Amino acid sequence: MSTVFDTMHNHLERAVFDAVQAAAPRFAHLSDPNIQADVACVALNRLPPRYIRHDIDFSFYLTERERAENEAAISEAVDFAYQFVQAKVVMRARH
Repeated sequence: MSTVFDTMHNHLERAVFDAVQAAAPRFAHLSDPNIQADVACVALNRLPPRYIRHDIDFSFYLTERERAENEAAISEAVDFAYQFVQAKVVMRARH
């Protein structure tokens, strides 16, 4: 059953997913899709949620400064998330 709530989503999800995939070549040893999903979760949890109904409406109201700040925050969150997950993978391998 589709409802009006089906149109709601976190605006940053797609951008984080794209950033995780773009950064993946730097972390080739973490190429497993399940690990990349963990990276995306960690990154999203470091960012404030921005729930919207329509991407175009949200994008229209962002200033260039806000866009740049979002991009920088996403990049920082994804870099942190890869490092965090990488450390967890290393710790698991030691045990």
